[in-house]
Amino acid sequence: MEEKIKEIRRRLDDAVTRAADSDAIEQIRVSFLGKKGMVTDLLKDLKEVDGAAKKEFGMKINLLKSEAEKRIAERVDALKQAELERRIEAAESYDVTLPPASAAGSYHPITLVTRDLEQIFTSMGFTVEDYFEVTDDYNCFEALNIPKHHPARDMQDTYYLDNGQLLKTQTSAAQNTIMKKYGAPLRAIFPGRCFRNEATDACHENTFFQMEGMMIDRDISISNLIYFMKTMLSKVFGRPIEVRLRPGFFPFVEPGFELDINCLICGGKGCPSCKNSGWLELCPCGMIHPNVLTAGGIDPEEYTGFAFGLGLTRLAMMRYGIKDIRDLNSGNLTALSQFISE
Repeated sequence: MEEKIKEIRRRLDDAVTRAADSDAIEQIRVSFLGKKGMVTDLLKDLKEVDGAAKKEFGMKINLLKSEAEKRIAERVDALKQAELERRIEAAESYDVTLPPASAAGSYHPITLVTRDLEQIFTSMGFTVEDYFEVTDDYNCFEALNIPKHHPARDMQDTYYLDNGQLLKTQTSAAQNTIMKKYGAPLRAIFPGRCFRNEATDACHENTFFQMEGMMIDRDISISNLIYFMKTMLSKVFGRPIEVRLRPGFFPFVEPGFELDINCLICGGKGCPSCKNSGWLELCPCGMIHPNVLTAGGIDPEEYTGFAFGLGLTRLAMMRYGIKDIRDLNSGNLTALSQFISE
């Protein structure tokens, strides 16, 4: 076992050093940390080790896993920096006397927030996944521990299509597919657009964006959930954010929570965006229900995990001080052009 760990560490160092682009880095991540990766296989071999040696080698394997995640993240950053330097060098050959463009384009504020979050979670070892906007009843409800005729379905006024499929009401609809794709251990986020037949007002829209996230491994607890949420929010806003965690019911997590942030538009005094409460619901979250893990092909006796659904639309409102959610889908270029990406 000791020799295997040394050999894998040597091969990791060599592979990361030689990686020349993001595709190569992703292949390294899969080869070492994926479901059938070398480090993952070591955990399976650990079953054959007896006595005190099992604990010792378990710690060494976990250390190796952390080292691999860190080396891969560092290499990704180095490649990005190298690409930026190449672009700067290429820019020096441009004719600076050419007239500027008459108008500059801009990214949508939700796009800017999404990209920032993807970078934050990627740096913490999460993969970024995509999922359909049109899905089926099983993935959107039944695989999430919400059987037919369950009253929890009344919480989401769903758009059903003539062919029996539906518009995704929540990014949680991707959980089952992602778990079956990767198995455990797993760290993944999947942003996307969601649809509900909402009565629109300053803080509700029928089309909005969320980001779902999951972390599944051995001995995952609520403390892990709180750590990742606080780390994410502090990086997004660039300063400590006042939050509160209160009990909440969601059939696919147990226990479930509502993570609220102090309204940054009114400073907690109360306004239409926060329904005059001073708090804005941002992130429903909790420990993944054993039934959901089982449906995804993961043994709940061996693994635990947390999941969260981050409201990207509301996060963008808080970050940029947008008072009315309807502005984001309005197509009003006067309002949106202020978010020009640097």
